Amino acid sequence: MTASVSGLAPSLDDMAALAEAAFARLPAAFRQMTGHVIFRVDDFPDEETLAALEIDDPFDLTGLYHGVDLAHRSVLDPAVHPSMVFLYRRPILDEWAARGDVTLEELVSHVLVHEIGHHFGLSDDQIDAIEAAED
Repeated sequence: MTASVSGLAPSLDDMAALAEAAFARLPAAFRQMTGHVIFRVDDFPDEETLAALEIDDPFDLTGLYHGVDLAHRSVLDPAVHPSMVFLYRRPILDEWAARGDVTLEELVSHVLVHEIGHHFGLSDDQIDAIEAAED
C-alpha cells in the first residue's frame, strides 16, 4: 500500500485493495455464497443516503449494504439491481484512529463482513451475537 510508505492516509484505491484482500481471505464457501455483490469504496455516504438513514454526521456510517438481501429474494421476483456493499473511507479511518486497538486491515475486514452479513439477511443484533460468540 503506497500510503504506508509515504505516511499519507490510504487512498480510495488503497482502501479498495484492503477490502479485496479481506474478501479473498474469507473461506471459499462464504465467498461463493456471497454471489455477485459489487464492493465500492467512497470517502463518505452521499447526502441522500444520510437523509434516508436519518444520520446527521457522515462519520457515523462506516459501511452500508444496499440491495435485496438473500433471505428476501425469490426466483419469481423481477430482476433486481445488483447488491452493493459500500465502505466509507473517511469514517473507517476516523474510527481506526480513535480506537487504536485494531489494525486498519482488521477494521476494514470487520466492516466488510458486517455488510456481507446484511446481504445474507442478518440484522445488526444477529451479526453482533455472532461476533460476540467468536470472542
